[in-house]
Amino acid sequence: MASSFVVRTRTRHSVEALFDLSLDIGAHVSSMAATDETAIGGVTAGRIGLGESVTWRARHLGLTWRMTSRITALDRPHRFVDEQVAGPFRSFRHVHLFERRGGVTLMTDLVRLESPVFGRVAERVVLVPHLRRLIGERNRALLRMLDAAERAEQR
Repeated sequence: MASSFVVRTRTRHSVEALFDLSLDIGAHVSSMAATDETAIGGVTAGRIGLGESVTWRARHLGLTWRMTSRITALDRPHRFVDEQVAGPFRSFRHVHLFERRGGVTLMTDLVRLESPVFGRVAERVVLVPHLRRLIGERNRALLRMLDAAERAEQR
C-alpha cells in the first residue's frame, strides 16, 4: 500500500518563474547540496521537458541512492509530474501544482510512494518525514534563488 503527503509553499513570485525554476536541473542540484545530489544521466543541465528523464545520485539516510525520473506530464505553468522509472522505490510519483490566488503563488507538491522493502510503517515513520523535509528545504532554496535573481535585476 502506498503512502502519500502534501507540501504547500506560498510566495509572492510569479507562477511562471517558480514553475520554470522547478524544472531546472541546476537549481535542483543547488537546492539539494546537503545530500550531494547530482544529475548523472539523461538531462543533466538546463530545464527538463516532457518525456525527458534524469538520473540522480544522492546520499540519503546514510546510503547512496540512484533514481531515474521522467517528466510524464507538463502543462506550463500550472502542472508537471515526475515519476520514477528506475530506483529505490516500488513506485514514486511527484505532482507539482502552481496557481495564483489573490496575489500569492501557491506551489503544491503531491507525493505518492511505495517502498519495495520496508513497507508502510517505515514509509510513514522514516521515508515520508525525510522526503517532506527535503521537499520543504528544496522549495525554500528555490524561493531564495528567485529572491536573489530579483535583487540582481534591481541593481
